Amino acid sequence: MRAVIVDDEELARRGIRALLRRAGDVEIVSECGSCEEAIEAISAAEPELVYLDIQMQGKTGFDVIAALPKTKCPHVIVVTAFDSFAVRAFEIHALDYLLKPVNEERFKASLARARVAVAGAREESLIRRFLMIVNVPEIDWVEAYGDYVSVHVGAKSWLLRETIAAAEERLALSGFVRIHRSTLVNIYRVRELLPLSKGEFTVVLRDGTELKLSRNYRFALERLLGKTL
Repeated sequence: MRAVIVDDEELARRGIRALLRRAGDVEIVSECGSCEEAIEAISAAEPELVYLDIQMQGKTGFDVIAALPKTKCPHVIVVTAFDSFAVRAFEIHALDYLLKPVNEERFKASLARARVAVAGAREESLIRRFLMIVNVPEIDWVEAYGDYVSVHVGAKSWLLRETIAAAEERLALSGFVRIHRSTLVNIYRVRELLPLSKGEFTVVLRDGTELKLSRNYRFALERLLGKTL
């Protein structure tokens, strides 16, 4: 993870620096002693994580966050000697709130939370970039593989780290429906429906792929047929 440390006290920066170096998986890309330096450094380096003091000379840590574009605001862990800023810290969606002097075990727990948040943000970014490269209407169907999904486009497929439920929510407005607990289908890629027994159907796609529509997904059948049953 790429991190920036913001604190007007050199001793405080040194303490956080030492703890991060022990972690072994954090690259400190900048250390800032003022809000102005922090705004410039964060804008330039685009870190994933910022350790942010609140009470500094002139402006506050909250002014730093306010000056950054919301689309490029990193994950923030507040590090301060005052407990009175906690409510406002979580209003800016701070990952955690550490009080000085920082307890090492508490710091490790906070860093573990940051790792999860950063990993999730990276995966979301990868998925968004994938959907920019692959034209969503060209996706035929999506299949679940535990916490992953296989996205099928013609003869090709890609494995993405996302649950089928998350994929369903993401693609619902693009014409995708759930036809089975493990399958989403693009309704515009469906060629025909072949009835089976017990209210189930075989969904045949334009390329000949056959998928099963479970009887538990009646809403999907109504979407495919274009009418209420």
